[in-house]
Amino acid sequence: MTGLDTLHPRLPSPLQELPDDRFARHGIRLLLKRDDLIHPELIGNKWRKLAPNLTAAAGRTVVTFGGAYSNHLRATAAAGRLLGLPTVGVVRGQELADRPLNPSLSRCAADGMRLHFVDRSTYRRKAEPGTLARVLRTAGADDAYVVPEGGSNAEAVRGCRALGEELRGEADVVALACGTGGTLAGLAAGLGPGQRALGVPVLKGGFLTADIEGLQEQAFGGRIGDWRLDDRFHFGGYARVPSELDAFAEDFEQRHGVPVERLYVAKLLYGLVALAEEGALPRGTTVAAVVTGRPFPQEPSAVSR
Repeated sequence: MTGLDTLHPRLPSPLQELPDDRFARHGIRLLLKRDDLIHPELIGNKWRKLAPNLTAAAGRTVVTFGGAYSNHLRATAAAGRLLGLPTVGVVRGQELADRPLNPSLSRCAADGMRLHFVDRSTYRRKAEPGTLARVLRTAGADDAYVVPEGGSNAEAVRGCRALGEELRGEADVVALACGTGGTLAGLAAGLGPGQRALGVPVLKGGFLTADIEGLQEQAFGGRIGDWRLDDRFHFGGYARVPSELDAFAEDFEQRHGVPVERLYVAKLLYGLVALAEEGALPRGTTVAAVVTGRPFPQEPSAVSR
């Protein structure tokens, strides 16, 4: 598997019951699916999405896309270092090229990823064949294997189906935070009868339903599984972590001793607490929250970005 078998991922990831009075008083049982413990560097859904793509790359340079705080860029860079694969990260925001690298991009560079900054207009058109060819040419990666932003493509979606299969019979509702939707698309396909998947988008815009349906069409030939989205908990968009959310995450960490990644996992857990208090989750429901990442030093915190 192109050396992937040497990385020894911890699969299936642990499933941990978490007593929490905010859920218990409504008759709800909370589980954490600890995908953050799969591998020390290829964490959670990043491993599940990257593994089939790295196999398909067959040793070629891997080019992928992301913003300045992209977990996906970090995971791809780490995979490149661990497997000896050259990687190129196309980063949204030409203006960032003239600034000191933030801790996230610094980690990518330290892992050997070559960073290529593009203006935001070009980045928005990155899926257009002509624009993509021009970006690859200017990045010196014409013959590269391209992984889309967030790692979400048909290969990744099929890889994430195993996440749902690992949770069959364990929970009524399986919830996770969504960026590009690939993990939810695969998870929903792997769940069993009577189970449903809930996605909490971390970006605003309400566009993700069509994207997930498109990914399932590519991977499985059509919409599959019982899934829905709740768009209310993005807190203003990606990488926006206002003080209310930061305080919630810190409180959760103190209650349970579980590190809470702010850009995705905090929004998921906040949303689940809100749904429990609203009565949106019936008594007797078991909810499994998928922990897809761990905190990274100096993540954007109370300052909106």
